[in-house]
Amino acid sequence: MTEQDHESSDTSDTGDTSGTANSPAPPEQSSGQQSDHGAPVSTGPGTPVDTAGVPDSAIPELVIISGMSGAGRSTAAKCLEDLGWFVVDNLPPALIPTMVELGARSQGNVARIAVVVDVRGRRFFDNLRESLADLENKHVTRRIVFLESSDEALVRRFESVRRPHPLQGDGRIVDGIDAERELLRELRGDADLVIDTSSLNVHELRAKMDAQFAGEEEPELRATVMSFGFKYGLPVDADLVVDMRFLPNPHWVPELRPFTGLNEEVSNYVFSQPGAKEFLDRYTELLQLIAAGYRREGKRYVTIAVGCTGGKHRSVATSEKLAARLASQGVETVVVHRDMGRE
Repeated sequence: MTEQDHESSDTSDTGDTSGTANSPAPPEQSSGQQSDHGAPVSTGPGTPVDTAGVPDSAIPELVIISGMSGAGRSTAAKCLEDLGWFVVDNLPPALIPTMVELGARSQGNVARIAVVVDVRGRRFFDNLRESLADLENKHVTRRIVFLESSDEALVRRFESVRRPHPLQGDGRIVDGIDAERELLRELRGDADLVIDTSSLNVHELRAKMDAQFAGEEEPELRATVMSFGFKYGLPVDADLVVDMRFLPNPHWVPELRPFTGLNEEVSNYVFSQPGAKEFLDRYTELLQLIAAGYRREGKRYVTIAVGCTGGKHRSVATSEKLAARLASQGVETVVVHRDMGRE
């Protein structure tokens, strides 16, 4: 992975856990809590997973993501999260069976779990083999993904983000890398999938993860279509901005002024103007091209901001039409009218 890609999206391997659930340290003794079904919920290290009475079909699929710090664990985890997996970052290995048990009793709501295990939880790392053995005895489908990278690439990435290696202590970055390799050597040998990210960028790593876990389905794209008023400022999260001020403003039509673009009369007025329908048709075609590129690059969320002067008439009517077009093409779409009530 390149230095820039690592700095922008992979620094969570050295401590930042944004985008996934960050698990707290486990209590030293079992709390004696019970699930809603009355079965004991284990919280102590090394407690076997209890899926008695749960159909095999309800036991969630499990992926364990591990590997070298800086090699792309967080990117791999975010990829699975985008594919619909329930992702837990930095979970102590002793609690993996508990996560599987809770998933099994979720009535199908948690069908796939991904757990990131790394040296930040090194004092619990000895429990990993015991947990894996327990999962195997319970016939839990699990895979281990190990992210690998060369010493040179890892040193370059840590230096680019100006952060120490988690295991270097008072030594050098290479000392921490050597210690981590030794700690993870056995786990690497047990891995079902080893990905060397030395020469991969973020998009290439995501493509490899998609190839392994997305199945035959093409990655989904989710869109938010947001109407807004230019006089209130651009939406800060906009990926694409559409300016509808090239059409006449219904504000200057007295009988339409009190209404919004949700009103049929206003919508009919907007799309009766020269160029309005043609624009909608062409822009929808353009979005098909852009959406295909987003999927190839691993981007699954897009915000399309549609603006007019006040965010009340033209932008609202166009947003509704555009969202309906996207939904008809299989894009999961949400419509937000940011400024519609401000005038």
